[in-house]
Formats: sequence, C-alpha cells, structure tokens
Amino acid sequence: MTPKSYYTQSIKSEAKRLGFLSCGISKAQFLEAEAPRLEKWLNQNMQGEMSYMENHFDKRLDPTKLVEGSKSVISLILNYFPSETQVEDTYKISKYAYGTDYHFVIKDKLKELLYFITSEIGDVHGRAFVDSAPVLDKAWAAKAGLGWMGKHSNLLTKQVGSFYFIAELIVDLDLEYDTPVTDHCGACTACIDACPTQAIVQPYVVDGSKCISYATIELKEQIPSSFANSMEDWMFGCDVCQDVCPWNRFSKSHREPLFNAKPELLSKSKKDWEEITEEVFREIFRKSPVKRTKFEGLKRNIQFLKKD
Repeated sequence: MTPKSYYTQSIKSEAKRLGFLSCGISKAQFLEAEAPRLEKWLNQNMQGEMSYMENHFDKRLDPTKLVEGSKSVISLILNYFPSETQVEDTYKISKYAYGTDYHFVIKDKLKELLYFITSEIGDVHGRAFVDSAPVLDKAWAAKAGLGWMGKHSNLLTKQVGSFYFIAELIVDLDLEYDTPVTDHCGACTACIDACPTQAIVQPYVVDGSKCISYATIELKEQIPSSFANSMEDWMFGCDVCQDVCPWNRFSKSHREPLFNAKPELLSKSKKDWEEITEEVFREIFRKSPVKRTKFEGLKRNIQFLKKD
C-alpha cells in the first residue's frame, strides 16, 4: 500500500469512528462546471436578501484561494434524521434544527479529525468548514462521490436519502480521489410537485427567494404577502421537498445524542407556540439553530401563519 493510499484509508476509518456517515475526497481545484451556474443564479437574484452569497465569488469556486497550497477537499456527511418528530397539527420546525446547532457538533468532530491527521501523518495544514464560509458544500460532496445533486438541489444518496449535514476539511495533503456517482432521480418530480411555494423553478434549480426556509430564517423584514396561504405551518425552515423524496424512505435515525430534541419542542401545540415567552424561547432553543431567527423572528413567523 502506498503512503497516499494508507493516508486515505486512515482518514476514512477515523471519520467513520467519529460518527460520520461517509467520507469522500476530491482534488482541490477550480469548480469549472459550477462557475457559470452560480453566476447565472446570482444574476437572476435567486439569492434574495442573502447578499453574502454574492461575496467571495472566486473563493466559492476555488479552495486553493481559501487554504493556501491545498491539494485535497475531504467531504463528510453527518446524519440528523430524528427518531421522533413533532406532534400533529402544530407549527413546524425543520428536522435539522431539533437539537444542538450542528455548527458546534460538526466543528468539534472536524477538529478531532484534523488532529488525527496531523498526529498520524505529520506536518499537514488545513481548515475545517461547516456551512459558514464560501464553500460549495454540495458540489464538493457530489464531486467526492458521496451522492448526486437531486432535483430539489439537495445531495441525495441511495442508501440514506438526504437528511444529513455536509462539511469539509481542506488540506495541503495529496490523497486518493473518489469519483462522482450517477444521478438516480430519473423521471421523478415529487419534490417539484410538492413544493408549496413553487421554489424549485426547474429541475436542480431552487429560487432561494421563494423558499419557505428563506422566508422564515434568512429574511429579516416582513414576510412578503406572496407567501400567504402556502407556508403549510412551517415556522422555521421547511422539509417538504425532502419528506416527499422516495429516496428518504431509506433514512435511518441518527445516533448523535446532541441532535436529540427536547421533549417540550416535540410536544408543543399551536396554542403553546402562539403563547411562547422569550424566557421559554431561550430555554428550549439554547444552543439551537433556531436562535438564528431570534425570539422576535419566530413570533413574526407564527403571526404570519396565524393569518393563514
């Protein structure tokens, strides 16, 4: 076994030990195919008020501009599919936000993996990325063979569907590279047909400004009237396109205790949410992704849904 092959296998074994579903590796280079797609998406203003998407265009497409001398992008996915979901007929929260904020959970695992790499291999430099830097996570994961981009623009795998987080280590280490898998969406349009706001404007293209997740999380102003009667009780995020995807029949419950929801989050009725106080909000959503929308933002979302 060559050193490159040994390093690659060691990294993948350690990733599995740390609880990642899978690990794939691709060469750190300019994302040629994604560049015109990203440019077109931005030119059509599909980012809405998410102006940060317009920043660092070059860095988004070229990891060597993020990590000097980088040679490999190690992509990892971590399951968050819950064993229990909220009660029926309530205001809904996207499943990814049930537990502790994934940024904290994954960052710690990535630090451990990077520590393992430097301990086992030596002088390796790299950076960990969890959805908070200009990195096209899904593109890198697809390039590394971890799945294909579904028509809802989420990464899909035959074995476990799409309910997982994606993260990367970009390192200055030569490794063996994986190859992309084929697309298995076929003629299915379940996600396109089910999207309550027609945000999937064509297969593989989502207009972010029409997405319920955008309206309930990213948008800081009032929710536009165009969303009226089409929010389907989602007060934070939206899982519709994933819930209807046939590949998510294969989703299995995660094994990460930090992703478990507090019982009171799962049991609250619409009336409970409508009467939530700031104190209760802080208690339920301590270290939660829902803190992003803040108490006032969640109240705004609930008020909008009440009018529906």
